[in-house]
Amino acid sequence: MVDSQSRQPSILQAIIPILFLIGLLFLSVQLYGSDSSYGANQIALILAASIAIIIGLLNGQTWKELEKGIVEGISLAMGAMLILLMVGALIGAWILAGTVPTMIYYGLQVLSPEYFYVASTVICAIVSISIGSSWTTAGTVGVSLIVIADSLGLNPAIAAGAIISGAYFGDKMSPLSDTTNLAPAITGTDLFTHIRHMVWTTLPSLIIAMVIFTIIGLRQEAAEAALGLQETLTLLDSNFNISLWSLVPLLAVFVMAFKKVPAVATILVGALLGCIFAVLLQGDAVTNFVNNDKLSTVATYTTAVWSSLFSGYSINTGVEAFDRLLSRGGMSSMLNTIWLIICAMTFGAAMEKTGLLQKLVHSIIGMAKSTGSLIGSVLLTCIGMNVIASDQYIAIVLPGRMYRAEFKRRGLDAKNLSRTLEDAGTITSPLIPWNTCGAYMAGTLGVATGAYWIYCFFNLINPIVSFIYGILNFKITKTADA
Repeated sequence: MVDSQSRQPSILQAIIPILFLIGLLFLSVQLYGSDSSYGANQIALILAASIAIIIGLLNGQTWKELEKGIVEGISLAMGAMLILLMVGALIGAWILAGTVPTMIYYGLQVLSPEYFYVASTVICAIVSISIGSSWTTAGTVGVSLIVIADSLGLNPAIAAGAIISGAYFGDKMSPLSDTTNLAPAITGTDLFTHIRHMVWTTLPSLIIAMVIFTIIGLRQEAAEAALGLQETLTLLDSNFNISLWSLVPLLAVFVMAFKKVPAVATILVGALLGCIFAVLLQGDAVTNFVNNDKLSTVATYTTAVWSSLFSGYSINTGVEAFDRLLSRGGMSSMLNTIWLIICAMTFGAAMEKTGLLQKLVHSIIGMAKSTGSLIGSVLLTCIGMNVIASDQYIAIVLPGRMYRAEFKRRGLDAKNLSRTLEDAGTITSPLIPWNTCGAYMAGTLGVATGAYWIYCFFNLINPIVSFIYGILNFKITKTADA
């Protein structure tokens, strides 16, 4: 926020860093294509943050206060970055433990290519609504579904879209979800009143998305898989001990998530359980992974579990397609994603500390005259916060604070605002490559945000449905004294 002794920024100043960022990101994609998130986008965000900082300095702010604001902004994402590291460790440990291979083994025999996308949406929706976390859902069930899609010769980008659609439906509707609790808390609405009001926009959006995924599945011919189904099953069975016992770490994570154990602790325990079950169940897989006859048994097991946590699991069967499917994970695999988040949070913090962010939001509020345009303004503000501030919590909290008084002044029940915040703030976050959620999903599922976002039908449709309701004044509740 701008110091009282500094000049307030103009709307032109607020727009300049945004236009600069858009231009740089466009250039980044043109020059580097799908590899733009491996450094080029980070540089674009840092340069755009520099423009915001220069504007702040010109308006009378000091470098010290701006630097402090940026450090505080980055610290807001520390929890997300820790979760990313834990998820990387969990993926590597769970492949070594046979947890992921077991899920793939049974999933390949149950999920048909024609209904894979819609089934993935439903599975992830059920899991996410049960545990209240889209991140945990994607990092556990989602990873296996992506590998299954690849094994079946299906499009991984569409599969990622289906996984994210289901995961964010469950996250949005679960009373266990942090964002589902945050939105009504910010606006002064009861939690279950908020959830009931969200059904009107959220359920139709999911149904439409499921219809689209069903049509795509029935009409799209799966590409010829690099591996046949039976060959994949044989390779899984010969390289891992396929056992229901391997699913104990998965069950433990679900129970801890349901009990609202903090995410970092939950995923860390899941990773450590994976290491234990790797030692207990996967003797041959551990030996083949380390591939060093000179080491003692204890050293071999120690090396295997240690390596799976920091560098991920890798396998060399001589079948390239199979090796590619299961060589993944490790904390190191998440470092580029963390780099992206740090740069994005630097830009968002610079925009907020210089007052440029608030200037943009207040300008939008001033243009909203009707109820429909007010709802549209909230939706655009939330989406804008996800783009600029790179964090879904900021995309809920900041608009919630700024629009709460306006909704009250117009006689609109606060539950309309809390629903709208979630209709855009929560679910558009994974569509932005440098947002913490977009970076997480891309890093976890192994599919670039730029490839999957167009297939996140639920996430794309829900804000549109919300805006239509606002324009038609449908299910927009007035306060008792309005």
